[in-house]
Amino acid sequence: MLELKNISYTVQDEDTGRIQTILQDVSLSFTNGINVITGPNGSGKSTMIKLIMGFEKPASGKVLLDGEDITGLGVTERARRGFTIAFQQPVRFKGITVKKLLELASGRSMNTDDMCDCLSSVGLCARNYIDRAVDGTLSGGELKRIELATAIAKGGEVFLLDEPEAGIDLWSFEGLVQIFDRLRGKTLIIVSHQQRILETADRIFLFDSDKISEADRGDDLYALLTRRPALCRRNIKEQ
Repeated sequence: MLELKNISYTVQDEDTGRIQTILQDVSLSFTNGINVITGPNGSGKSTMIKLIMGFEKPASGKVLLDGEDITGLGVTERARRGFTIAFQQPVRFKGITVKKLLELASGRSMNTDDMCDCLSSVGLCARNYIDRAVDGTLSGGELKRIELATAIAKGGEVFLLDEPEAGIDLWSFEGLVQIFDRLRGKTLIIVSHQQRILETADRIFLFDSDKISEADRGDDLYALLTRRPALCRRNIKEQ
């Protein structure tokens, strides 16, 4: 189980010097299954993903993995403990081929069949991509799919996916949902407003202005959000 206890996060405006609170005294727990974080822009969703992965450090509070305090661990140490991330905007790697990237992620040599398993799950043909560089010659949608394939190749126990549907066409999107279903025995934490992903969730966390609401399947809030996902982009208090 992944737990956040009394997490606060602040940033300082470089021009004014003013301190802005992004997250304040947040306590959440994420269990195995599909956990979806949703809510308006600027509500701290992506910041939460960065804190969990170790890219950012909280001003106060703790991050616990199966009871162990990992707050002080960096990205590499968390990756070794089974954390895997796919960013909202995929990273480009000049001079590294798709084949090499998948092998680095998996930590082993991969044959064409192995890579085909990873790439076909996101709608890409391995033979067309394994020798291509992960750089500006690829479209944004292609980079997004390759990043997701890399996360699948790495594996792990905690998957952090920031808007994984971005740049994915309808056919590949349904394949993506099937991947989520296959990984339900792991802890998936997904940032998304997409209705199909919300419907797949075991639990939804609504980041709404100054509070966070949790909804399990069968709850009224769960039904409201999956029926009217546009609410996730606005402050729920406006409704």
